Amino acid sequence: VQLVESGGGLVQPGGSLRLSCAASGFNIDDYSLGWFRQAPGKAREGVACRAASDELTYYADSVRGRFTISVDRAENMAYLQMNSLKPDDTAVYYCASDWELSVIDANEKGLDPREYEIWGRGTRVTVSS
Repeated sequence: VQLVESGGGLVQPGGSLRLSCAASGFNIDDYSLGWFRQAPGKAREGVACRAASDELTYYADSVRGRFTISVDRAENMAYLQMNSLKPDDTAVYYCASDWELSVIDANEKGLDPREYEIWGRGTRVTVSS
């Protein structure tokens, strides 16, 4: 059971990146999924989640309207499309699966890292000119 993120890099303010999260050993669509980030010296924070029950999504205020979470069932992949990037978006980004099925609905609870058990190692995103 594993998650592996990719797609991070250096991007200028206003630019876009798409992060990928590859699942192995389980069906990623069977569990609620979250994207999180951690900037240097800061706590890990949730930015987006997708509930497995109804495929609804929920976003942190800081990224709503700019980021989009999605899942490709056939590829067993998840994605985080990030547009209009800002320097404050600089962080290591992680995807995570709710293995214990505690995230039922797409809401604030789905952005709590404590609700997720399976984590990738992260991919670094730097937004700078």
